[in-house]
Amino acid sequence: MIGAWGALGFWVLATLANVWLAKRFSHNRLVQLFIPALFGVTLLVLWEGIVRGLNVSPVILPPPSMIGARIASSLPMLWTDFNQTILKGALSGYLMGCGAAVAVAVAVDRSPFLQRGLLPVGNFVAALPIVGIAPILVMWFGFDWQSKAAVVVVMVFFPVLVNMVAGLKATDALQRDQMATWSASYWQGLVKLRLPAAMPFLFNGLKIATTLALIGAIVAEFFGSPTRGMGFRISTAVGQLDLPLVWAEIAVAALAGSAFYGLVALIEKGVTFWHPSQRGRA
Repeated sequence: MIGAWGALGFWVLATLANVWLAKRFSHNRLVQLFIPALFGVTLLVLWEGIVRGLNVSPVILPPPSMIGARIASSLPMLWTDFNQTILKGALSGYLMGCGAAVAVAVAVDRSPFLQRGLLPVGNFVAALPIVGIAPILVMWFGFDWQSKAAVVVVMVFFPVLVNMVAGLKATDALQRDQMATWSASYWQGLVKLRLPAAMPFLFNGLKIATTLALIGAIVAEFFGSPTRGMGFRISTAVGQLDLPLVWAEIAVAALAGSAFYGLVALIEKGVTFWHPSQRGRA
């Protein structure tokens, strides 16, 4: 119990320090990075102290130190799983699904028929459970990364499509009339006015899709996979009661997802620097 109380005390002190730093140095960029890092460390210390202080079995919940040791001892296997699930399955499906969504959104914007016919069907497909779609796509595309990429395409396509269609409608009538006054064609108005105005909406969809892509690729591996991949490793490790390995895979997936989201957010900041939401963060 001493470890648990000590960890709780450290968490309280670190939280108070975070509050003080946030109030005194809210505009300092280094402090803005340090605050979430310190908060994450306090959660890990609290987790470690409670698990060891209460003598929780590693089968139920391993401490962070054990998970870190498992990561260090399994780096080649974790890299193989990362390459199979993230780089091949999730990333390829993300790029194909988002690219197709943008192209279809332009077609929907041009066609009233597609607006009335495709979007309702898209909402229906987006509501389908992944546990129902994944086995079918695995049977269609095989057990390798291609079936996982197909699941990711289905998951990310419609959120990006809906956001992109909304973005293309974001310009007001006065702006469109001004382009018509200048005798701009549809494609000139699209490239010079409507696509830039749609970028904040598009990036909202792209950031949502980063999480969906990882979830889709990992869950799809539960329904058929070669002897590698994060989903495969988690399912087999659970059967062997190797919980440190399960948490190691979860930690790698969480770090990859955070880095993926951060990369998209960084690109968004460079592309939409003109938008008021980005100027307000400077």
